[in-house]
Amino acid sequence: MLAPPYNCLMRATPSRRPIGVDLFAGAGGMSLGFEQAGFDVAAAIEYDPIHAATHEFNFPGCASICRSVADIDASYLRRESRIGDQNVDVVFGGAPCQGFSMIGKRALDDPRNTLVHHFVRLVVELKARYFVFENVRGLTIGKHRGFLEEIIAEFRKRGYQVGEDYRVLNAAHYGVPQDRQRLFLFGARHGCALPIYPEQTHYSPRSVDGDAPHLFLPRTPNVWEALRDLPEADDYEELLERDWVRAKFKTPSSYSAPLRGRTEDDSDYSIPREFETTLLTSSRRTIHTPLSRRRFAETPHGETEPVSRFHKLDPQGICNTIRAGTASDHGAFTSPRPIHPFSSRCITVREAARLHSYPDWFRFHITKWHGFRQIGNSVPPLLARGVASEVGKALGYVPKKSNRILKLGDKALLSFDMSEAAERYGVPSDVIPKRIRITAERSVYA
Repeated sequence: MLAPPYNCLMRATPSRRPIGVDLFAGAGGMSLGFEQAGFDVAAAIEYDPIHAATHEFNFPGCASICRSVADIDASYLRRESRIGDQNVDVVFGGAPCQGFSMIGKRALDDPRNTLVHHFVRLVVELKARYFVFENVRGLTIGKHRGFLEEIIAEFRKRGYQVGEDYRVLNAAHYGVPQDRQRLFLFGARHGCALPIYPEQTHYSPRSVDGDAPHLFLPRTPNVWEALRDLPEADDYEELLERDWVRAKFKTPSSYSAPLRGRTEDDSDYSIPREFETTLLTSSRRTIHTPLSRRRFAETPHGETEPVSRFHKLDPQGICNTIRAGTASDHGAFTSPRPIHPFSSRCITVREAARLHSYPDWFRFHITKWHGFRQIGNSVPPLLARGVASEVGKALGYVPKKSNRILKLGDKALLSFDMSEAAERYGVPSDVIPKRIRITAERSVYA
């Protein structure tokens, strides 16, 4: 059991930002959202060396630690980061949940759910004031809900209060042009005020959950507002060989202008990154057959192309949920990628990033397969920002803009193969089993 109740409010100092730890960090969607809410994400744990390297590139001030959560403890994490003996204000992350409740057996005792157990353990060991547990919507439905109740009971047993009204939040309600629903669970040490859930900031008349227009809320940005200023990738031969090119951008929308760094976002308290605004990055082209291109062109907006089963984006609507596909140890299946609303091709990684609310300075692995997985596995930063802002309010923290500028990491981090990435972090090269290439449509992908 933890110590008796104490004052959870931060001691405000000019340089003190609340400290966050990201477990199961991936490329860093949650890390970025918490940074944008004014947090100092001091450590991020990621098992996959490729994703850890991408996180290190984008968050040069954070300790990107490539280890399994099962292999570390609070002492290791404090020692390997800048945290030291400072208080940890929040631990957040989405632990994979695979073995749900079965007759006569608790799901937390299932070996497939050891990662959830270690999420709980690290929150407790770090004595974090708050935690945010993020996961799939399905965890709230049917027998899976029993597993969620087990997680809540475990935290309560270990000295945490947990919000009774856990919710599934749709990214489209927070300004992200994508229909994406995720569960968020708040917890706080006894003596700390529980955060409330963020109020909806946008309405999206085309989201799956039937969102109705609201008199006082702006409409969620649509697909074309997210993409219209981006150069056409097929116009650049260089993008057949690499993922970047210097290009001329069109006039951005009010949604894309802050992502390009053209206007300031008043609610973004992240540390600005140094980047060239003339660069179109994460945009390596996909080679399609002429037959595929013809089928893509003939598919109406908002419909599914019948052979590939790819969804064609409606420029006036929002994107369907961008999915990651499977990891290399589960067949490396490439999840269907949306078709561009006006070009006869699948969208690029950068276009997917725009639909996920990533700023243009944020880079992904140079391969399309890794890049799309990094986006599809991540929480949209704008959604994470809304959640993180409520944790900051519970802490009594008033965020301030930073006058620093961070230089992004070494670009080599984005081009490592698995062996190179594993060597960098001192982990076995087979920590993630080798990829077996499987695609959703034969001859569509290079």
